[in-house]
Amino acid sequence: MIIGSISENIGIEKRVAITPDIIKKYKSLGLDVHLIKNYANHLGINDKEYKAEGAKIFENEDDVISSSNAILQMSILNQNNLEKLKEKQILIGVLNPYSNEKKIKELISRNIDCFSLELLPRITRAQSMDILSSQANLAGYKAVVDSFAFYQKAIPMMMTAAGTISAAKVLVVGAGVAGLQAIATAKRMGAIVFATDVRIASKEQVESLGGKFLTVEGSENLETEGGYAKETSDDFKKKQEELLSETLKKIDIVICTALIPGKKAPLIIKDKMIENMQSGSVIYDLAAIQGGNTAFTEVDKIIEKNGIKIMGESNILNKLPVSASNLYAKNVLNFVDNLIDKETKKININLEDEIIEKTLIK
Repeated sequence: MIIGSISENIGIEKRVAITPDIIKKYKSLGLDVHLIKNYANHLGINDKEYKAEGAKIFENEDDVISSSNAILQMSILNQNNLEKLKEKQILIGVLNPYSNEKKIKELISRNIDCFSLELLPRITRAQSMDILSSQANLAGYKAVVDSFAFYQKAIPMMMTAAGTISAAKVLVVGAGVAGLQAIATAKRMGAIVFATDVRIASKEQVESLGGKFLTVEGSENLETEGGYAKETSDDFKKKQEELLSETLKKIDIVICTALIPGKKAPLIIKDKMIENMQSGSVIYDLAAIQGGNTAFTEVDKIIEKNGIKIMGESNILNKLPVSASNLYAKNVLNFVDNLIDKETKKININLEDEIIEKTLIK
C-alpha cells in the first residue's frame, strides 16, 4: 500500500498533510510514502529530511498520484489533478463537501472513495483524529496575538510611578475550542476576559480558565448532540443583543469564533453595537470565511469603523503553518491507522465503524 501527497496551492494553503516525523509511523503500518519534489520547502523542511525517514520523492505530480493507493491532502485537489485520480483510489483531507458537492459527486461516480475529516464524529475514539479541534486551538491563540498587536495600548495592568495602566478588557464570542484557547491566551497575557456562548454547558469551562461567563437570563442549553451550537430563537437573539450592546461599550478587544457547521456564521455584533464601542477597539472575526459574526467583516481586509478595527482572514493558520501542519499530520496518521487492517496491511472501509461511516462521503 502506498500513500501519497502533493503540494497545495501555497498562495492559499501553506499547511501540508505529511511531516517527516511521522513517515516511520506510516512505514510501521506497512505503508510506503510518495511525495512531490520540494513538498514542504516553503516550511523550511527540505526533501532530504523526508528521504532520511524513508519517503520516496518524485519529480512530477502525475507520478505521485498514479502510484498511490490513497492521496492525503489538506484541501481538495484542483480540477486538473482530480481528473487524474483512478477507480478505487482514496482521497483524504478537509474536502469541504458543502462547497465542493459537484466535484465530490463526480469522484464518487468514478468509484473513488472520499473521506472528509471535518465530518469526524465527536466521540472519544476520534479525539486523536480531530482536525477541527487541533486547528481551532491554534486559530484561537493566533487571533488573540494578532488582535493585541493592533491594539495600541498595553494589555496587562501596570503600576508605575507615573500612574496605573488598566488591563485591557477582552470579550470572546463563542466558547468552543478556538474560543477557549482565546480565553486562555488572553488571560495569560494579563487581560480581563469575558465570554459568551449559547451553550450553557460552556460556562464551567470558561470560568475554569479565569473568564467571566455572560449569559442571557433564563436561557437554555442550545447545543446539538455533537456538542456544537444550535441556531437560536428570535426571542433569544433579542435578549442576547441587549446584553452584548451594554457589554461592548466597555470592551477593548473582541474575538469572534461563533460558527454553525454547514451554515452561514451567525450575525452577532451588529452595526449599532459597533457604533457604541470605544474608539481604538479591535475586533478579530475568526468566522469571516463563513460570512462573519459582525456587520462589517470582510475577508482578508482590515475595516475601520468609528475608530474600531475589524479584521478577519480566510486562513489565519497560514501564519502558523509549521505548527498547524505538525498537528494536522498526526491527526491524519491516526485516521489512516484506523482505516488499515492490521493483518492484511490494506485499507478496510468498514462502515460499521462510526468514524469511517461518518467521514466517507456517499
